[in-house]
Amino acid sequence: MAAKLKTLLIVDDDEGMRDTLTAILRRDYQVVTAPSGEAGLEVLARAHVDLMLLDVRLPKMNGLEVLKHVKEQHSAVEAIVISAVSEVETAVQAIKQGAYHFITKDFEYDALRSLVRNASEKQDLSRQVATLAAQVAEAQGPSEFIQGPSPVMRQVMDLVRKVAKLSATVLVHGESGTGKEMLARLLHRESNRSTGAFIAVNLAALPSELVESTLFGHERGAFTGATKQQLGKFEMAAGGTLFLDEIGDLRLDLQAKLLRAIQEGEIERVGGVKPIKADFRLIVATNVDLERAVRDGRFREDLYYRINVIPIRMPPLRERLEDLPMLVDVFLRRYSTRFHKSVTGISDDALSIFKRYWWPGNVRELQNLIERLVAVDDRGYVEEEDLPFEYQLANVIASQPSSEGRFVDAVNTFERMLILKALTSCDWNVTGASRYLGMPLSTLKHKMQRFEIRELATKAKGRR
Repeated sequence: MAAKLKTLLIVDDDEGMRDTLTAILRRDYQVVTAPSGEAGLEVLARAHVDLMLLDVRLPKMNGLEVLKHVKEQHSAVEAIVISAVSEVETAVQAIKQGAYHFITKDFEYDALRSLVRNASEKQDLSRQVATLAAQVAEAQGPSEFIQGPSPVMRQVMDLVRKVAKLSATVLVHGESGTGKEMLARLLHRESNRSTGAFIAVNLAALPSELVESTLFGHERGAFTGATKQQLGKFEMAAGGTLFLDEIGDLRLDLQAKLLRAIQEGEIERVGGVKPIKADFRLIVATNVDLERAVRDGRFREDLYYRINVIPIRMPPLRERLEDLPMLVDVFLRRYSTRFHKSVTGISDDALSIFKRYWWPGNVRELQNLIERLVAVDDRGYVEEEDLPFEYQLANVIASQPSSEGRFVDAVNTFERMLILKALTSCDWNVTGASRYLGMPLSTLKHKMQRFEIRELATKAKGRR
């Protein structure tokens, strides 16, 4: 599909000059004209304009006055100022006010085409910089998607391969921490828009009063503090993918604007009066039941059906425990590199505890735990005793069918962990640990024998 031509506005009171400029440039641009500064501003108010050729000497409102208004209200427009005579002072004023260039009307046709093309390329570069800055600011971590061998993840990947190259909206749902944004990034990388931007917005993290401006952008003066025109995330995602996380938190009034953006492919900035075409692929995510939200009147039914074109469910970690060894290995290598350490692996006992834990925070919780373990590691290997007490306790609860057995084992687990912490704090010196705990040495040795800690102490001393 051919790229849409940019719109070029020519403002000149000389009809012959307007016709000449139009003839030169209409092959490469969609040209509109205005005979005065006032008429030019009216065009800017009702239509989307990318570039301008602006005569200096206009009746009533001169070109520099028009330029000042353009840069204040439509800062993304690149303007080239034209004058019948070469005036250094006028040229300097025009550049200071934000004009891309200043030329006289005795220009050569090819030189004019080149100049306008350069202004257009500068505009494209400025938009790319804004988009990249947004991507960097919103990056929440590594974008690597870890599949794993579990059947549920194989089903997810099969669906991803089928739909990645489609333009249809995707709804990713699942518990917090399951990797919904990572899946969205994978869909983007596998799509036909992979060379475009991936713009992620966490709607739950935005103050309610800033959501509309963040998504749709705003014009200068639209509200207190809006000192210049600002592009929204929809415009930044042009040619790429827009990912809206926690879509269930979007206000009802903005749900209507989102529905229009999806259906019509156009948006309107806050304080704006003209629609702007928006070319994006939309992926949304939620951890709430949107069908129930529709029944409760908290989510628009028409929007729900519009975004639920291709639903993908990200399974919780407890449903994909076969993936645990791979996930742990990836995170160990990632944080060993980041912290300049050499943590080579994890013990079978520690991994068994992981498999019995219920992981309420899912993959994000596992990632954060591995980061903590690697950060404080001084042995190069993660053992059972390195795990926080809550994971040990969860292991006891999961392994004991009776409440009485759970209580006894929980107490024993706590006691064992306390002794292990004392031993590691005292560099595995048993006498020092007994003093640290305020426990007779004979009692400590008895408990070490009972809790099978003597062998661990021997191994620890051997590694030193």
